[in-house]
Amino acid sequence: ATLLGDLDVIQQHIKAGTDLNDKEPAVGSSPLITASVFGKTEVAIALIEAGADLNSTNNEGSTPLHCAAFFCHVEIVEELLDNGADRDLRNIYGSTALESIADPWQDVKGIYDEFSKALGPLGLKLDYRQLEETRPIIAEMLR
Repeated sequence: ATLLGDLDVIQQHIKAGTDLNDKEPAVGSSPLITASVFGKTEVAIALIEAGADLNSTNNEGSTPLHCAAFFCHVEIVEELLDNGADRDLRNIYGSTALESIADPWQDVKGIYDEFSKALGPLGLKLDYRQLEETRPIIAEMLR
């Protein structure tokens, strides 16, 4: 439901008391992490408002904030920060959310290419121009 952005089903899970922090086994993403990667803003907001763990981590130690920042989902980053997400947590690579987007675009474009290949079949659509232009905005939000 999160991957598809199906807010109605998400609301049903919230009302039913489903564990909002349950992680899928492949990469250990919680629903909020998935929403943060795929830019499912309405779903992310519903999960945040329902009390999902803002600092849950996937298998790489990345939090929803790491993911929303890296994929430049401004509204999700705002919601996470406004609701108390810890901007100082480090993933297994030793990076905070800010540090994960601090490198110059040309140095990280290949990482986005890999994510596009891996997650494209699941619906990840990357707008490289938008990513390049939004990374500095996200960085400023995280400072």
